[in-house]
Amino acid sequence: MSGNTTFTMIKPDAFAAGNTGSILQKILDNGFKIKALKLTHLRKENAEAFYAVHSERPFFNGLVSFMTSGPIVAAILEKENAVEDFRKLIGSTNPADAADGTIRKLFATSIERNAVHGSDSDENAQIEGNFFFTHFDRH
Repeated sequence: MSGNTTFTMIKPDAFAAGNTGSILQKILDNGFKIKALKLTHLRKENAEAFYAVHSERPFFNGLVSFMTSGPIVAAILEKENAVEDFRKLIGSTNPADAADGTIRKLFATSIERNAVHGSDSDENAQIEGNFFFTHFDRH
C-alpha cells in the first residue's frame, strides 16, 4: 500500500534562479499539500550524510559541493500515492528526457542541476523527511 507523504528538496540551482515560488505553486496545483517547509543551507557533513548512499560513486564529491553551494528548501508533501505521483510530477533525472510540463523539464538545466529531489520510496520518504524535520508527526 502506498503512503500519503513524500519528501522533496528544491535544490540550490532552482533556488538561486528564483524558481522556488513557481515550483511550490506547481506542487500545489497538482494536489499536494505542504505539511512542513523549511529554508536551510546544508553544511558539508549534512550533505554527506544525506547522500551517504552515493558515497562510493564518482559524482559524490561534486554532488556534496553542489548541494552546499546555496540555500535549499526542504518540504514534506501529502497526497494519496504521494511518492509515485510526485516522481511523475518532477520527471526524469535528466531534464532532456523529462516529459513536457514536469518540474525538471521546466526548471532544471542539466542532469547534475536538476532543480528538485524527490523520494523514490515510502521508506526513503520517511527517512529523508526525518533528516530535515526530526519532530514532524505524519499522522
